[in-house]
Amino acid sequence: MNTTTWIIILVAVILVDTLISALVAISIKKNSDAKKIGTAEDKARGIIDDAIKTAESKKKEALLEAKEENLKTKNELDKEIKERRSEVQRYEKRVLNKEEAVEKKSDALDRKENSLKSREEELNKAKEKVEQLSEQRIQELERISGLTSEQAKEQLLQTVEEEIKIETAKLIKEHEKQAKEEADKKAKELVVNAIQKCATDHVAETTISVVSLPNDEMKGRIIGREGRNIRTLESLTGVDLIIDDTPEAVVLSGFDPIRREVARIALEKLVVDGRIQPTRIEEMVNKAQKEVETMIREEGEAATLEVGVHGIHPELVKLLGKMKFRTSYGQNALKHSIEVALISGLLASELGLDVRVAKRAGLLHDIGKAVDHEKEGTHIQLGVDLCRKYKESATVINAVEAHHGDIEPESLIACIVQAADAISAARPGARRETVQTYTNRLKQLEDITNSYEGVDKSFAIQAGREIRVMVVPEQVSDDDMVLLARDIAKQIEFELEYPGQIKVNVIRESRATDYAK
Repeated sequence: MNTTTWIIILVAVILVDTLISALVAISIKKNSDAKKIGTAEDKARGIIDDAIKTAESKKKEALLEAKEENLKTKNELDKEIKERRSEVQRYEKRVLNKEEAVEKKSDALDRKENSLKSREEELNKAKEKVEQLSEQRIQELERISGLTSEQAKEQLLQTVEEEIKIETAKLIKEHEKQAKEEADKKAKELVVNAIQKCATDHVAETTISVVSLPNDEMKGRIIGREGRNIRTLESLTGVDLIIDDTPEAVVLSGFDPIRREVARIALEKLVVDGRIQPTRIEEMVNKAQKEVETMIREEGEAATLEVGVHGIHPELVKLLGKMKFRTSYGQNALKHSIEVALISGLLASELGLDVRVAKRAGLLHDIGKAVDHEKEGTHIQLGVDLCRKYKESATVINAVEAHHGDIEPESLIACIVQAADAISAARPGARRETVQTYTNRLKQLEDITNSYEGVDKSFAIQAGREIRVMVVPEQVSDDDMVLLARDIAKQIEFELEYPGQIKVNVIRESRATDYAK
């Protein structure tokens, strides 16, 4: 065999081997793919089976939940229906009961109406019978007495009149006796009140005002030619001008403090202006009146703001401002009313009452004093009339009327205002002291401080509300000053009676002096 043949055989063998290998590979791949397909199908069937099982279980759970929900809803509906039925039954029962009651009332009314008709008929018959008997009785009495009815009436009236005269005479004698017993007491009260209101020092201090002048030549200009200017001013203001030997001063006298204030402001304006003539005087008086009216309104508003009371009628606010110019035993009426209002508020707060009403009643309790010098009547009755006029509450009106015990208080607020008024009036320093008592207290104050060692001199200032003590610096050190002030204050508290508080001011001053030569 030649080479070519071997080559051909070799190629043929290779081809056959390649073919066999390919067939084997194809067979192996087919088997592998078949296995994979079978496995995937098995997995898919398993997944589907699981899904079916899960779906069945979910379906069962959903059906169970739906059944439970339906059952629950049914039970609730049954319960609600039952309640509605019971409620309807109750309403029906109530309606039936009301219908029965109405029927019973109707029957009763019918029976009552029938009974009243029968009784009315009986009464009419009885009335007719009584009238007949009365006429018969009158006729019989006239026959027996021999008097007509008119004559009998006249005789009876005469007898009654005589008896009344006797009883009246007895009552008059009793009242006269009682009046005589109370006459002395009432007279003493009237005298005391008159003395208190007309005390000399009180009248002197509360009925005059002093206007300073730049020079004594101004007095002649105020008087004017033949007294024209002073007469004009007095006639316009209603105030007396007293021009005496007092240097550079004119005294205004009048019992109306508002008029006196108008005159003071007008005169001060005229003095500053320098043009004093009747026309100018009238112009300045008008301006002064407007200023005083504005001042009165502002003072009233300030009082309400200070106390914290709002909603008071503007006319009452104006009257409160007028009380600034009114005093009682030397105590300013407006300051007194403010103090009573504040004390009333504090007491009401402690007792758990209405603080605003208490303050309102306290502020208005003496409102009648703003007009008692202009109108007839006591300041209590005038205050009550004003409060009623401007629609104050019944509680406030009763507090105003009862604060001096004229009537019985009807509320705790009235009792509080009564107590607050007494506290304010009785407080040390509230009512005017005599000059002698005042000067004696100041002298005692200075004597106490001068009795201590190291005190050089002392001065009571600010109406006795402060004592200024000058000490010798060589005898009293800075540390000793504190102890000295404390000791003086303790002795003043122990020995003296005084309103408010007294400030003890100890002063130590060291001076060094030399001369340049």
